[in-house]
Amino acid sequence: MKMRRLGNSGLAVSAIGLGCMGMNYHRGPAPDRQAMIALARAAVARGVTFFDTAEVYGPFTNEALVGEALAPFRGQVVIATKFGFSLGDADRGPLDSRPQRIRAVAEASLQRLQVDAIDLFYQHRVDPDVPIEDVAGAVKGLIDEGKVKHFGLSEANARTIRRAHAVQPVAAVQSEYSIWWREPEAEVLPACEELGIGFVPYSPLGRGYLTGKIDATATFGDNDNRATLPRFTPQALKANQPVVVLLEAIGERLGATPAQIALAWLLAQKSWIIPIPGTTKLPRLEENLGAAAIDLTPDDLQHIDAAVAQITVQGDRYPPAVAELASR
Repeated sequence: MKMRRLGNSGLAVSAIGLGCMGMNYHRGPAPDRQAMIALARAAVARGVTFFDTAEVYGPFTNEALVGEALAPFRGQVVIATKFGFSLGDADRGPLDSRPQRIRAVAEASLQRLQVDAIDLFYQHRVDPDVPIEDVAGAVKGLIDEGKVKHFGLSEANARTIRRAHAVQPVAAVQSEYSIWWREPEAEVLPACEELGIGFVPYSPLGRGYLTGKIDATATFGDNDNRATLPRFTPQALKANQPVVVLLEAIGERLGATPAQIALAWLLAQKSWIIPIPGTTKLPRLEENLGAAAIDLTPDDLQHIDAAVAQITVQGDRYPPAVAELASR
C-alpha cells in the first residue's frame, strides 16, 4: 500500500483508509462483531494504517469495536475519532463543543480505543454556539498534555478552517467529497492546500451508489440512514445512473470496477487527499484498496471532468435539518 502525508502535519497514513462507521451503525443491521474485528485486522494485513471512527457511531460501540480490533497493532496504525455531538443533552441541542465536553469525550475515547493518545481528533460538526478558537484551544491543551496528537475538523468551511488553524494547526479536514459531490473544490480544498492541511473524503463512493451495485429498485431497512436521504429516493437513484454508466465505461477500458475508478479519481486530485471508504465485506475491501494501484492519466481526468460536467446529479445529499449542520 502506498503511503501519503496529511499535509504538513507529518502524519503518514495509507493512501486509502477504512471508514469503520458501517461496521455497526447507520448501514442496516449490524454485522457480527467478531467478523468486523477480523475485517479490520485483515485491512491492517493488507497495508491499511488509517482507521476512522467517532464517539457518536453507536453511540460509543464503534469506538470500542475499533479499539479491540486494533489493540494488537499499537504504534503501527493511526486511529481518528471525533467529538462534537451532545448525545441527548436536552439543554444543548444536537451539538456540544464546549471545552469541558471536548475534554470529557477525549478521556472516554481514550478508554474505548485502548490508546494512550488519540492520533487525530476531529470536531465532527462546527458548533455555532462555541467560538472555533475556543474549540481549537481546548484541543491544543489536550495536545500539550499528550492526550491527543493531531487536530482535525469535519464539514467546516474555509473561514472556520483558517480561524481554527491560527490557534492550533489543523492536520486534516474531513468532509464528503466524491465524483458526485464536489463542493469542497470551491473553497475548502484551496484553503487546505494553502495552509498545508490534509483532506479526508468521507463517503468517497457516494454511500455505495458509485459502486454500481445500487439501482432504483434498492430498499434500505432499519438502521440504514440512506432511507432518509433525498439522493436515495427511487427517482434520484434512477436519474443519477449516468454517473455510474460513466464510471463503468472508464473502468471497462482500464480493467477496473466503478468503485476503483471513483477512488482513483479522488487520489488523482491531490497528493494529500486520503479517502476512507467503508465496507463490511472482505472482497469489497480488497476491491477498494486496488484503486491505489490505478494511475489515471491527465487525458482520463479531462474526460471524466468533461463528462461529469454534462450530468446534473439529482437529490440533496442530506435532509434540510442535517444539511444545516454542515459547512459552517
